[in-house]
Amino acid sequence: MIEKPWLSHYPPEVPHTLDYESIPVQEYLTRAYKKFPTKIAIHFMGRDVTYKELYESSMKFANYLQSLGLQSGERVAIMLPNCPQGVIGYYGILYAGGIVVQTNPLYTEREVAYQLKDSGAKIILAMDILYPRITKVIKETNLENLIITGIKDYLPFPKNLIYPFIQKKQYGFSVKVEHRGMNHLFTEIMKVGKMDSISLPFDFNEDIALLQYTGGTTGFPKGVMLTHKNLIANASMCRAWLHECREGEESILGILPFFHVYGMTTVMIFSVMQGNRMVLLPKFDVETALKTIDKQKPTLFPGAPTMYIGILNHPDVKKYDLSSIVACLSGSAPLPAEVQEKFEKVTGGRLVEGYGLTETSPVTHANLIYSADRVKGSIGVPWPDTEATIFGPESTDPLTYGEIGEIAVKGPQVMKGYWNRQEDTDMTMRDGWLLTGDLGYMDENGFFYIVDRKKDLIIAGGYNIYPRDVEEVLYEHPAVQECVVAGVPDPYRGETVKAYIVVKEGMTATEEELNTHCRENLASFKVPRIYEFRKELPKTAIGKILRRNLIDEEREKLKQVAVQS
Repeated sequence: MIEKPWLSHYPPEVPHTLDYESIPVQEYLTRAYKKFPTKIAIHFMGRDVTYKELYESSMKFANYLQSLGLQSGERVAIMLPNCPQGVIGYYGILYAGGIVVQTNPLYTEREVAYQLKDSGAKIILAMDILYPRITKVIKETNLENLIITGIKDYLPFPKNLIYPFIQKKQYGFSVKVEHRGMNHLFTEIMKVGKMDSISLPFDFNEDIALLQYTGGTTGFPKGVMLTHKNLIANASMCRAWLHECREGEESILGILPFFHVYGMTTVMIFSVMQGNRMVLLPKFDVETALKTIDKQKPTLFPGAPTMYIGILNHPDVKKYDLSSIVACLSGSAPLPAEVQEKFEKVTGGRLVEGYGLTETSPVTHANLIYSADRVKGSIGVPWPDTEATIFGPESTDPLTYGEIGEIAVKGPQVMKGYWNRQEDTDMTMRDGWLLTGDLGYMDENGFFYIVDRKKDLIIAGGYNIYPRDVEEVLYEHPAVQECVVAGVPDPYRGETVKAYIVVKEGMTATEEELNTHCRENLASFKVPRIYEFRKELPKTAIGKILRRNLIDEEREKLKQVAVQS
């Protein structure tokens, strides 16, 4: 096999290797503040935050954390949608020497309790509407301090006065927290926080910046340890790949949630590294996204296929000016060629597919954005300093061109390991290679293709869903004898969650009952969209349920429908 055949396709502007400064992630905010103090760092629903404000607020937050007793290496959780407080909290935690634990705001009580307990986080920065959920499980965690904020805290007048009424109507309740005891208000911290400089010992290669939780074949979420080097390397690769981007001049649409490493690296860290503007939206809503693009004129739009599909299918898409968009990197799920072509026609920009994992900070591959050499249907080629190969069943000798095996990657963005899970780390890492669990192949030009997932991970609408999480909840229903959950093809979400159920003899269960049960115990994106009741499930001779058979059945059904139509 020719070594690194993909390098011949690199544009002249993209170096094969990069130099990484041995500095912590937060140092890039310090540099942006010094170089672009008056430039807008964040635009959020009508409110602008300059780099000077972002830096000073982050330092206030850092000093307050230290006043609460935070020590270097201790974990602090963030449970927020995309908003200025999330960015301030992120950099503030790093300035204080802490490790960020990103927590999905959609998580249920059981999911929150597990992640907080496993990480050992002593402090959490959370949205006010989530306060009741956190307090219900606080005894199961190590939490000692809760820092509470709200969307209204960074809204301009008069939106900040109106929003509480909208929030109460939306959720059916409002939350009022006082700044005392273990409860701390973010707004008060910004009033009383000090801006003293903080200098701490630092190890670029070893110090962990982030614990990003992901699932796996065991079904139990694992904390992926990403070091400062991992994150800086991946953001630097992104900067090299987007070589036409202008420092301090770009505007990046931040719809990808920062509680996922994809949005955190390609939007937040990359923006600060470049001194660019982030246009943040707390959630993806098609009409809001269209209005924001039309008015704020972002030039870069990292996203997921469902976002691009939603925009293209909006009935009034032609009423909005989307021509500011220059480049988009799509991840989280396969990008249909039809979507790529239509989106590029509508915007005039470039949309390419990329690939990566939480364990790789996350990007390892991407198609060529500015070059004619890009290949549709491919995840592209490895990024600078990234090696990739295809291993056979023994994960020892690389396969040749066109042969399908497991994709393995190696590079400075590859995780340090799983938090307190050495056995899982050893299973995933082999002689410096990270085994991705995804099946694919490489062509003679060095372009990679995903064929299937070796793991049972479901990716629906850009969210990672692990079947066992859903199955465990289903098994708690008294009428469920057996169940298996699988991702089945969906034209909009990429995949959707389907549950196959065998009901106990003499008992009954309806789709509505199971749906209610799941919604009470799972984040909404994990709840099955389809339920199918069966008398039995396909199994091996030793009794293992054949999930793959069920997925193959669904694909065959789709083929039959396509033939008939």
